[in-house]
Amino acid sequence: MVRTASFGTTSSFVLRIGQTLFSSASLLFMCFNDDEDLYAYTAFCYLVTVMGLVTPWSATLALMDAYSIIIQRLPMQATVISVIAAGDFVLSFLSLGGACSTASVAVLLIGAGEKQCDRYKLSATMALLSSFLSFASTFFNFLLLPSLMSH
Repeated sequence: MVRTASFGTTSSFVLRIGQTLFSSASLLFMCFNDDEDLYAYTAFCYLVTVMGLVTPWSATLALMDAYSIIIQRLPMQATVISVIAAGDFVLSFLSLGGACSTASVAVLLIGAGEKQCDRYKLSATMALLSSFLSFASTFFNFLLLPSLMSH
């Protein structure tokens, strides 16, 4: 049975904390600005919306991982793991799309002579890192599913 970094393990907890930190940082870089550029571009609004979904999802699952670690009982229900894996899968693609679109708009703004794009680039980078960690969580949970289905 594969338990490397699947749900309920210490490795999963570390992945979730990373996802939460990176998605929160992405939100902070996007939302704490002085100008109205955030609302002028759909890509920026999209990234804020997606990171607004990823942050509570990852934080909640980090708490569930911590609880599983503390009581030393792993959730072994295929339905629970498949819902978590599906949620990670969808959110990882959404955050990847948001990161890429934000980076694209930031590059276009830099090309147009806009000087204050560093926070948008940082936000896109944080979203991309969160997306990678979410992909990793998806992968490890999908690896666990076949062993749970056989029981």
